[in-house]
Amino acid sequence: METERIVVLAHGKFPDRAKTALGVMRYGDQTVEAVLDRDRGGDRVSDHVPDVADAPIVDSFADALAAADGDVDALYIGIAPIGGGFDESWREDVRAAITAGCDVVAGLHYFLTDDEEFAALAADHGVELRDVRRPPEGLSVASGEAGDVDADVVLTVGTDCSVGKMTTSLEIVAAARERGIDAAFVPTGQTGIMIAGWGTPIDRVISDFTAGAVEDLVVEAATDHDLLVVEGQGAITHPAYSAVTCGILHGAMPDALVLCHAAGREAIHGYESFPLPPLAEYVDLYESLAAPVANANVVAGAVNTKGFDDAAATEAVESVAAETGVPAADPIRDGADRIVAGVLDGLDHEDVDGGVDE
Repeated sequence: METERIVVLAHGKFPDRAKTALGVMRYGDQTVEAVLDRDRGGDRVSDHVPDVADAPIVDSFADALAAADGDVDALYIGIAPIGGGFDESWREDVRAAITAGCDVVAGLHYFLTDDEEFAALAADHGVELRDVRRPPEGLSVASGEAGDVDADVVLTVGTDCSVGKMTTSLEIVAAARERGIDAAFVPTGQTGIMIAGWGTPIDRVISDFTAGAVEDLVVEAATDHDLLVVEGQGAITHPAYSAVTCGILHGAMPDALVLCHAAGREAIHGYESFPLPPLAEYVDLYESLAAPVANANVVAGAVNTKGFDDAAATEAVESVAAETGVPAADPIRDGADRIVAGVLDGLDHEDVDGGVDE
């Protein structure tokens, strides 16, 4: 199969507020031909992000198409704003992409397939509108089956949103595979689904079916893999998103937890009147919440030290390790080996002959 050639829309947000764009660019199999950002038109990706493939930043889809000599397969909406709405300033670019015969992929709560103009244009031009945040049919309540799978299940949990749970999950999988462990990433959010090409957007699932939807993902992945890393969402202390956090935790019935934290953050992002509890309290909260369905301990910490210099980053990681009592690392700056070692130790497994064994 040929690699999909894409343009990523990130108007006004690239790179710091375009988590979906960066996730796809860093971990996806797609080839990014250009990034759309009117505020940075004329720049290049490498001017702002050094560790992903370079591409031009342009003002419009028409400019991106010209830069790619017309060889573009899809437009990806690389922004996931609070509330998941569609910004009308994007309409011209989406319309241009469809008219040019390109698919459009979005992770919004606003479904492109429900937009009369886009749906009609897509039908006229024979292209697909992919709303990855639309959950599958047939979901139901959990049965507890996730607790019986043969694979080991690790769940990333957070002190807040946007602390690096998806990144940590993907880095754990990569580091485990380097050890010869048959590991798999289990996506539960729109960006992870865009990267992996499968998964269920848990924050869009009916509340009664949330745990069941996660259970389905775990059972499916466990048939082919030995170690599953489930992507967490939200935070148990988040005033808006705690429900999805609990649903994922109970649906996955994990064997171990990895606590993700953004160094220096002291309050819930966007809800600054809600301070973050001490990290040790998070450990107790997550372990206590898991206890009715799974004996899952926090076995490692993942620290997002973006914006810190090396000395400050090292100090932040050491502080998290001391506060939580488990190994910690920044999976981007340090790699995820220490985190994987903590996972294997917490599972009471040894990395023997490239596998996860008792």
